[in-house]
Amino acid sequence: MANRLKIYFCNEQDKREISYRLKILVRASVLATLEYEAFDRACEVSVTFTDNEKIHELNLRFRNVDRPTDVLSFPLFDGQNGGDEFDGMLGDIVLSLEKAKEQADEYGHSFEREVAFLCVHSTLHLLGYDHETGEDDEADMRRRQSEIMEMMGLSVKHD
Repeated sequence: MANRLKIYFCNEQDKREISYRLKILVRASVLATLEYEAFDRACEVSVTFTDNEKIHELNLRFRNVDRPTDVLSFPLFDGQNGGDEFDGMLGDIVLSLEKAKEQADEYGHSFEREVAFLCVHSTLHLLGYDHETGEDDEADMRRRQSEIMEMMGLSVKHD
C-alpha cells in the first residue's frame, strides 16, 4: 500500500519547521489508518500545515465555529456510501501545528505523537467516520484511533 499513497504537502505557517521527519510521520499516520481500515486502493491526500489564525478562519467559514481547532478534514470521497465512485482523491487535511504543540504540552506527550494522532483522526474522517453524530459513533472512532496509535507504537490515553 505504501507505494499506492501519494501525499501532497503545503506549508502555510511559519511557527514550526516542517522537517522531512515530520512529513514521514504524517505519511506513516495516514498509511497506518488506511491499512487498519483495509483500504487497499491507490489514493491521494493533501496535507496543509497551518497556524491557529488560519485554521480559525477555516473553522468559522466551513463549520461556523468561531475558534481555532487542531485539525480539519475535507473528504472528497464518501467511504461509507459512495465507494464505487472513488476517483483516487480521499480529501484534504488541514493541521494547525501551533494547536498541535499547545495540545501536546497540555496532554503531556510529544508534539510528534499529537501530530500523528491528529492525522489518524483526520484520515478516519476522510474515510467517512464522524464522532459528532452520536455517542456510539464517538466511541467507535475513539476505539479505532486508539488501536491505530497502538499499532504505530504511540498509544494515546483518553479521559
